[in-house]
Amino acid sequence: MSCSNSQKIYKLALVAMFTALTAVGAFIKIPLPVIPFTLQIFFTTMAGLLLGPKLGALAVGMYVLLGLCGVPVFTGGGGFTYVLTPSFGYIVGFVGGAFLTGLVSAPARHRDPSRQKPGFFRLLAAGFAGLGIIYALGLIHCYVIYTFYLKTPMSLWTLLLNGFIMTIPADILKMILAAFCAQRLIPIVCKPDT
Repeated sequence: MSCSNSQKIYKLALVAMFTALTAVGAFIKIPLPVIPFTLQIFFTTMAGLLLGPKLGALAVGMYVLLGLCGVPVFTGGGGFTYVLTPSFGYIVGFVGGAFLTGLVSAPARHRDPSRQKPGFFRLLAAGFAGLGIIYALGLIHCYVIYTFYLKTPMSLWTLLLNGFIMTIPADILKMILAAFCAQRLIPIVCKPDT
């Protein structure tokens, strides 16, 4: 089924809203030694859960593109040179994470219009799948930047401590909150195509 113009506008508005929310989430932060604690992961997960894989990734991708073009939407500013910061891999991971989160949750939401309220545990599993992509890309990029660009090699333990162990408890709570919120918002936000 094709979307009407009003549905296309509605979907584009949701994409723009999640692009903006992700940017706002970057400034709600608690500084940590290597990777700051922010609400970006919460909003990128919500983008995947509510918009699906393509639109969720588009919303987060627009956020990344804005930052790379120089708009100071990243935690530490913006611009193309941000690619050389240790935390940029997590930002790239947000796009993949939103896509995978939407993909894992999609069968319960988009392929079966009669199931407009997917189960909490399916949404939670989708959020954790996306979180896995974020951490994988983030940790690899962080290691590469510290080792080869900054010339300050980081041990695997230090990388895992600062880039995973210190941040994962808060991110687990964000995934639980995202699944809880998405379960209630999907019937409101996700309107079936007509």
